[in-house]
Amino acid sequence: MLDKPALAPRTVRLHENDNSAVAVDPIVPGSILHGITAKSRVPRGHKIALAPIAQGEPILKFGQIIGFASQPVEAGEWLHEHNVEMHAFAREYHFAEDARAETILPVEAQATFQGFRRQNGKVGTRNYLAILTSVNCSASVARFIAREVERSGLLDDYPNIDGIIPLVHGTGCGMDLKGEGADILKRTQWGYASNPNMAGVLMVGLGCEVFQIDRWKELYNIQESDTFRSLTIQDTGGTKKSVEKGLEAIRDMLPLASQARRETVPASELMLALQCGGSDGYSGITANPALGAAVDILVRHGGTAILSETPEIYGAEHLLTRRAATREVGEKLVDLIGWWEEYTARNRGEMNNNPSPGNKAGGLTTILEKSLGAAAKGGTTTLTDVYRYAEPVTSKGFVFMDTPGYDPVSATGQVAGGANVLCFTTGRGSAYGCKPTPSIKLATNSEIYRRMIDDMDINCGDILDGASIADKGQEIFETILRVASGERSKSEVLGYGDAEFLPWQVGAVM
Repeated sequence: MLDKPALAPRTVRLHENDNSAVAVDPIVPGSILHGITAKSRVPRGHKIALAPIAQGEPILKFGQIIGFASQPVEAGEWLHEHNVEMHAFAREYHFAEDARAETILPVEAQATFQGFRRQNGKVGTRNYLAILTSVNCSASVARFIAREVERSGLLDDYPNIDGIIPLVHGTGCGMDLKGEGADILKRTQWGYASNPNMAGVLMVGLGCEVFQIDRWKELYNIQESDTFRSLTIQDTGGTKKSVEKGLEAIRDMLPLASQARRETVPASELMLALQCGGSDGYSGITANPALGAAVDILVRHGGTAILSETPEIYGAEHLLTRRAATREVGEKLVDLIGWWEEYTARNRGEMNNNPSPGNKAGGLTTILEKSLGAAAKGGTTTLTDVYRYAEPVTSKGFVFMDTPGYDPVSATGQVAGGANVLCFTTGRGSAYGCKPTPSIKLATNSEIYRRMIDDMDINCGDILDGASIADKGQEIFETILRVASGERSKSEVLGYGDAEFLPWQVGAVM
C-alpha cells in the first residue's frame, strides 16, 4: 500500500505582488509550495522567497517594502537577517487622499457598557484610588501608605472600589525645570490624576525636587478636595508622619469614592489604547488586523482608539498619512518620524535597532516589516488627529499619539491621554497589565495562547485555521464591552499593573 504524500506546509502570501510568503508551519528542505522547492529550513512565522531576488532588490510583504536583499537570493530560500538588510528609501505620503467622513451610529443604536460617569462627564471603566509621586524620593512613602491601607483592611468596607495603586517612577529631579522631560512628566501626572478610572488621588512629594507639587497644581488649576490631596515628606515631618497623614487622606476619600455606581453608557465613551509587544511573524496577519477590525467597529459606535509607538510605524507612516483627515494632520505624523530619526542618531542608534531579539526569533527581520504589521492595529478609518506624549486626547475616532515603542512607557502615555481600556497583542508572550486601565491580551498564535493561557484573554491564532478577521474583530469588541463593564481581564486577575507606570524620560539626567 502506497503511503499518502505528506501535506505541504501551510504558508500565507499576503499580497499578489509579494516575493515572500510567511510559513504557518515549519518548512523543511525539499517541501513543494507555491510551485517552488524549499532550499532551506524555514521556522514557523518566518519568510520564504517565492522568486529569485537580486542583490539590492526589495523584499515585499503586505505589498510593501520590508527590506532589501543583501546578497542574491534563490527561490525557496529562508529570508531573514543573513540575507535581508534595511536602508532608507523614498515614500509617497499622498496626504489625506483616502480620508473619508465616517458614518457614526446614532446614540440609540450604539452598543453600551456599564461605566462610572464622573462629575466632569467622562466615563471610567474602573474605580481606583491612586497614590502618585512627584519624584522617586517619595516612592517608598507612597508604597508604605498603600501597604498600610491594605494591612488595615480599610478597603474591606468599600467593595465598590477596585483598589489602591502606588504609581511610582524613577524621575522627577535631576532634570531641567523647563525642559521637555519636565513637561512630559507634568502632563503624565495630570493625565493619570484626571483619568476617568480614578476615583481619588493622593500626590506625595519630597519637597526639594525639581517637580514641585504646588507649581504643578497651579499650572493645571488643581485644588485640594475630597478627591485630591497632596503632601510633601519634608513639610509633614518625615516618613512616619507622612504615612500617617497619607493614610488619613485616603480614609477621608473612601466614602465619596465608594458612592460611584456603574450605569449604562454608550460605547462612544470608550477610549481604547492599542498596544503590541513581543511581536512575531504572525502579529501582522492575525491579532493586529483583528484588533484593527474591532477598532473600525468602535469608531462606528462613536468611540476613540489610540495608536502609538512611533518607532513601530516607521516605514508604514505613508499608509497612515493617506488616511489623515487633513494634510496638516498627516504632516504632524511625518514631523514625528523626522524627530525620531534625529533622536536615534543623536543617541548613536538607528530606527532598525527595533525589532528586538525576541521579535527576530519570531520571524520579524526589519523595523519596516514590524511596522507594517503594527499599523494594522489601527484599522481602516480616517486618522482624525495626532498628539504628543501624554496630551489629553479630545478627538473622536482613530488618533495617533507619539510614544516610544517600549510598551510600559507607551501605554503610560496613552492612559495619561485618557484611555479607559487597553488591548495588547502579543506573539512571543508579553506579561503585562496596566492599572488603572484594564488590559486585554490578544495572542497572535494558538501555541502561545495555550502555553500562556493564564495571561491571554483571546486567541487570534485560529485565524490561521480559517476564522475570519471580521468575526474575530467582533469577538474583541464584545470582550472590550464586557471588560469595560467590570469583567476582569487575565492580567487583572493575576494582579498586574502596579509596576507598569513608566513615564517617558527624555533629556539629560543631571
